[in-house]
Amino acid sequence: MKNILIKNIKGLAGVLENNTKALRGKELTSINIIQNAYLAIENGIIVDYGKMENLQGIADWRNLEIIDADGKFVLPAFCDSHTHLVFAKTREEEFVDRINGLTYEEIGKKGGGILNSANKLAQMSEEELVTAALKRLNLIKSYGTGAVEIKSGYGLSIKAELKMLRVIKTLKEKSDLTIKATFLGAHAFPLEYKEKKEAYVEVIINEMLPQIKAENLADYIDVFCERSYFTPEQLDRILDAGVKAGLKPKIHVNQFSILGGVEIGVKHKAVSVDHLEEFDDNDTQILKNSETIATALPSCSFFLNIPYAPVKKMINHNIAISLATDFNPGSTPSGNMQFVNSLACIKMKLTPEQALNASTINGAFAMELNNELGSITIGKKANIFITKPIPSLAYIPYAFGENCVEKTILFK
Repeated sequence: MKNILIKNIKGLAGVLENNTKALRGKELTSINIIQNAYLAIENGIIVDYGKMENLQGIADWRNLEIIDADGKFVLPAFCDSHTHLVFAKTREEEFVDRINGLTYEEIGKKGGGILNSANKLAQMSEEELVTAALKRLNLIKSYGTGAVEIKSGYGLSIKAELKMLRVIKTLKEKSDLTIKATFLGAHAFPLEYKEKKEAYVEVIINEMLPQIKAENLADYIDVFCERSYFTPEQLDRILDAGVKAGLKPKIHVNQFSILGGVEIGVKHKAVSVDHLEEFDDNDTQILKNSETIATALPSCSFFLNIPYAPVKKMINHNIAISLATDFNPGSTPSGNMQFVNSLACIKMKLTPEQALNASTINGAFAMELNNELGSITIGKKANIFITKPIPSLAYIPYAFGENCVEKTILFK
């Protein structure tokens, strides 16, 4: 493997040593930046960094690639901890429906939304889904993303859910991004189970989960706990079964209503509770005393024109937060983490430093990748991106719509 020396870095950002927990409160407000820096990478691992004036002993490396980053910043690659990146077709016709006045929930009730994606996915082969998803992975890589969580949930049948998870397993092998897989069979109720919802819950628990465990197809289990979808009681039962099958919870809660899903997620030691556009004082008390990460999805709020998760309040109450894209064909047809940072600053009033920390190291914690990704740390994988020449880190969220990344460097 080629050794790399990046020199003359305008700012090496995200330097973090001896960190064992997700950043909270005031810890999120600053990023350690070394100006006029170098970064040394050996066999894909960060082995040294510092100021250029202290660079020594690297020049005698063999097979050395030298990158001059004059005027550019180097950061840890984004860790996007919530996506639905494997899907069959886009849903721009529903976009037009919403322009004409229908809500996301109304579209779902008339057969659109998740059920629409499930119908389209059933008609595509694993090979077709892999090809389409690899293109999306290359796209998000170009925006600086180096790790991504991908959910199933557009299958809603044993055959199709397993197909999706096998596709994600293939992506893990073919892509240089680090990928975590989440089983989201409890994303919606198939039409044939509309009047017998408990029967579908039993299918998830007794038929889907044993096969997923047998083939080792998922890292996490997820449930969409929301009105018209899965109840808190069903969430509790599915998570319990998932944990017994060796899967850790990462769940959809509080997107449109507060049903008590946050408390259930924390009870099951969820790695993260995601969405949280609706959030109350009880949720605050539950999360501030837990290790569970609150993951906000601002580009979903932007696209659906719904409230933004109150992440500033969460930070003020010492809750660990992360930011992710929710990349999917229905409510967030974008995997651009730079735009997520822009929205976090513009709409959620985070500082650029808070947004970047939530997108890198805390995103890594939300996928349990913090020991290898998310920061510039000796011994971690050198999954990084180099910006184009920019005046400051704040320029990244400031210049929304512009791709500030010149090169993303990833290692398996």
